[in-house]
Amino acid sequence: MKKTWMLSLLAVSLLFSCGEKEEKLVSGLDKTNFVSEVAGKPTALYVLTNDNGMEVCITNYGGRIVSVMVPDKDNKMTDVVLGYDNIQNYVNVDGNYGALIGRYGNRIANGRFTLDSVEYQLPQNNNGHCLHGGPKGYHTKVWDAVQPDNKKLELTYFSEDGDANFPGNLSVKVVYTLTNDNAIDIRYEATTDKPTIVNLTNHSYFNLSGVPGSQILDHQIMVNADRYTPVDSTLIPTGIAPVDSTPMDLRQLTVIGSKIDEPFEQLVKGRGFDHNWVLNTNGDVSKLAAKAVSPTSGIVLEVYTNEPGVQFYAGNFMEGSDKGKFGITYPHRGALCLETQHYPDSPNQPEFPSTVLRPGENYLSRCIYRFTVDK
Repeated sequence: MKKTWMLSLLAVSLLFSCGEKEEKLVSGLDKTNFVSEVAGKPTALYVLTNDNGMEVCITNYGGRIVSVMVPDKDNKMTDVVLGYDNIQNYVNVDGNYGALIGRYGNRIANGRFTLDSVEYQLPQNNNGHCLHGGPKGYHTKVWDAVQPDNKKLELTYFSEDGDANFPGNLSVKVVYTLTNDNAIDIRYEATTDKPTIVNLTNHSYFNLSGVPGSQILDHQIMVNADRYTPVDSTLIPTGIAPVDSTPMDLRQLTVIGSKIDEPFEQLVKGRGFDHNWVLNTNGDVSKLAAKAVSPTSGIVLEVYTNEPGVQFYAGNFMEGSDKGKFGITYPHRGALCLETQHYPDSPNQPEFPSTVLRPGENYLSRCIYRFTVDK
């Protein structure tokens, strides 16, 4: 009897050990810390892997990219995005780490726009403007998740007519695919039953250095754009201007810290780089839109998109007190964002490309974050 009990105990122990081994992630994250309920819907952590050993972890709370493990110049696996190691912090802390942003990424002036002679008032959560869909935007929603294989995650969300006062029932599908050339390919799709506006993006905060808690001032940045949208003191675009002979000219790889504090009016208004660039790529997803490089790790981030713009944000509003994954404190300018998008405040600026979506039309947006190494 005792022998049988011992054998049973050993079998359970081996099974538990095997289970632990299967759940061990390259990132060091614990999947159980993401198992919860938010607004009555289940949350979890989904893991994508490719044939090279790259690993991407995503939670269906806000469609957030939690970790991205890529090799550096010494082939050491390195996490290149900021975030938290549990679902509670994502829910309780007001922020956008890795988030899927909607219904309208970036700002809409005074939270108001007019569509087909009807004026809509949106939440005003940033200097009197609507930012990233308002305080209860898509980054706070629990998305329905299906993972068909180890390289793909499909998220869907039904945004009801009147959600944050946006018109129309919007059916949204976002597919994250991890490719074997070390790219995260994000595809956004949406349809509506009523005229509305849509501008979806991802708000990952990248630090490519492999040095936890470091700034990104030594990173190099390139944005393939001859023009950008200058802003007023509240970061609402005032038109389109050339980058020539200004610190906004990032057409060649530029050390971020070499320009970010120049006494240029636009940099003063944004506390550094926090602007939309008008891409030269003309919607061609095969053309390089932007690039960032860390001289420390050798890790290179390339961005491709069919969108007309990209918001380059250098972490100027990071306060330096937020504790992220594994207790790491994220400093001021501790990350950069490259948010592919239509321009901020497009619904109020007719000269900008339209963000209107009508019944019978399909919204299609694509963003590719591809990682390589510069040795």
